[in-house]
Amino acid sequence: MPPLSTFYSLKLHLQIRSAFEKVVSMTASHSSKYTHQHPVSEQIHKSIDQDKADADSILQLDNLSKKFASEQAVSEFDLTIDEGEIMTLLGPSGCGKTTTLRTIAGLERPTTGRIRLDGSTVSGPDTFVPPEKRDIGIVFQDYALFPHMTAAENIAFGIDHWESSRRQQRIDMLLELVGLPEQKESYPEELSGGQKQRIALARALAPEPEVLLLDEPFSNLDRDLRVTMREEVRQILKQTGVTAIFVTHDQEEALSISDRIAVVHNGTIEQVGCPEEVFQHPNSRFVAEFLGDAGFLSGTVEKGTVETPIADIPVSQIRGLSDAYSQTDVDVLVRPDDVIALPATEASMDGRVTYRKYLGSMIQYRVELLDGTTIECMHNHSNSVSLGDPVTIELTADHPLSWFPCD
Repeated sequence: MPPLSTFYSLKLHLQIRSAFEKVVSMTASHSSKYTHQHPVSEQIHKSIDQDKADADSILQLDNLSKKFASEQAVSEFDLTIDEGEIMTLLGPSGCGKTTTLRTIAGLERPTTGRIRLDGSTVSGPDTFVPPEKRDIGIVFQDYALFPHMTAAENIAFGIDHWESSRRQQRIDMLLELVGLPEQKESYPEELSGGQKQRIALARALAPEPEVLLLDEPFSNLDRDLRVTMREEVRQILKQTGVTAIFVTHDQEEALSISDRIAVVHNGTIEQVGCPEEVFQHPNSRFVAEFLGDAGFLSGTVEKGTVETPIADIPVSQIRGLSDAYSQTDVDVLVRPDDVIALPATEASMDGRVTYRKYLGSMIQYRVELLDGTTIECMHNHSNSVSLGDPVTIELTADHPLSWFPCD
């Protein structure tokens, strides 16, 4: 018997159930297609008609736009997501990423454009498949567990039409998958935040959806638990082989959990690529600055180098730059781990330390260069300089750098 605090009125229960039914797939017959991972290279190709997309893609957004009155929330999204891929929509609050998620789920109808799921149009000019028919699962930011149901009953909610033995087998398998078989009879208020998140994930996976949507799923957890849950959730998704789309504004979260990242800004996609690509080689200044601390060294391309305030950088070390840009003014992107600050004399210094942040094993410095440019440096605490010290800046990057035209 649950504690009295878990009992809610029938009216509230029906309201919760009605809302949840809109986003839980109730498809009656599925094969056990997510019992192992399906690498993209092993996809089975199939013939499709003109209204279907490539066989290795599970979801396509074609010229997708959504407008609320005079506000353009999403503008001309084009995005293709492969089966078994973990894609993250990353951007600041209000950029359109959650609206995009809601249109994929069928909770919003796009103003223009088309959404294809497994090759078939689910949203388009003359088509709109309701959310309960889309075979899409959702993990909510606040878990949305039913407080009067046990963990097992919450997982069973989306498959309560399955045959009894099959349903119980699926519940037991998912509880094992998320590492909580001993909590099957526990109520949500008896679970920790991480346990609630895992039960919410198991419930979303129960109907074997084609695509799983996760809306800021770790935002209610403390930092250490967020890190742990990111690792666990990625492992679970890869074990099941389900295609997943995350929404987050947390750069570290996106970089650590994603196969690819779509950076969203002002309703448009700025860049799509693997985490290493978007971090090291951003397409725009916004992407460069949003993905992490970004410094820009201004310089001029001259005789095979870029002359900057700290050093002459070979053109060959800068991606996409060549002697064809001779006499061009450019800004070279440097991250804190690309440079180190070393003690110097007043006569030999490149700049002065204006901020110092101790991070345990590392120290991050902010240095104002002689030309007024500010850059960040991060290195081992054993190479310590003090606030206000004169320093020289040494470029230590062992990868190609990115550049932008001068503003």
